[in-house]
Amino acid sequence: MTEDVDSVALVNHIFGKLPDHLLIEIFIRVPISDWVQLSCVNKHWANIFGGECLWQSALIRAWPLAGRGKRWPGPIPEALSLRRYAAFYVSQHIFASDGEIDEIIGHTYLFLKEQLELSSAPPASGVLHGTIIDQFIACGKSRNKAHELASQIWLAVIDNMEENEHTFFLLKQLVQEPDVFLPYPYSRSYKVQWRVFEKLFTDYRDCFDKGDYYDILMCAKHKFQHIPSSWLGY
Repeated sequence: MTEDVDSVALVNHIFGKLPDHLLIEIFIRVPISDWVQLSCVNKHWANIFGGECLWQSALIRAWPLAGRGKRWPGPIPEALSLRRYAAFYVSQHIFASDGEIDEIIGHTYLFLKEQLELSSAPPASGVLHGTIIDQFIACGKSRNKAHELASQIWLAVIDNMEENEHTFFLLKQLVQEPDVFLPYPYSRSYKVQWRVFEKLFTDYRDCFDKGDYYDILMCAKHKFQHIPSSWLGY
């Protein structure tokens, strides 16, 4: 305990008189895995990590072209630097192909994940899917590309959701939504629908009671011509 107090005192002595802009230049050169620990050192550092200046500097350092970002139209608004940093990070580490990083893909992923995970009563999947499609089309993507990207985002969000009771009930809600005809590209992807059922019958099989299991199985048989044998058997 004494060593911890001494360490904090030493940090305050060395860094306490540095202006914020120098602290920011130091912080953004520290590995991102250590940022949470740094933000807990004292209240002043916590305020720096909660402010716009640090994240703007970190954003430009990590992705220099982010400074040339243009505002986009569409239903998902552009955000401040912390959100933009998260969007670029997601785009680079989950979706980037051939070195291409698209900020709006990261923003859309974060939007969908938050709507599904944080909302006690998330909007219907058709509404969320339509919002994503509208966003991509407003940003100049073709209808085919918008549908492709929306499917990729749904799959990535489903695969990266926390395994808990909320996710189980959410996935059940998704598969039990009534079928509504929507014109292309607003129609929901076959791959996405399959992945939701697959998650339920593999990762959440032990969460079902007998009635729920057979209800969901009937939904699967109604949607798909063939279902794998691994889904069968309560």
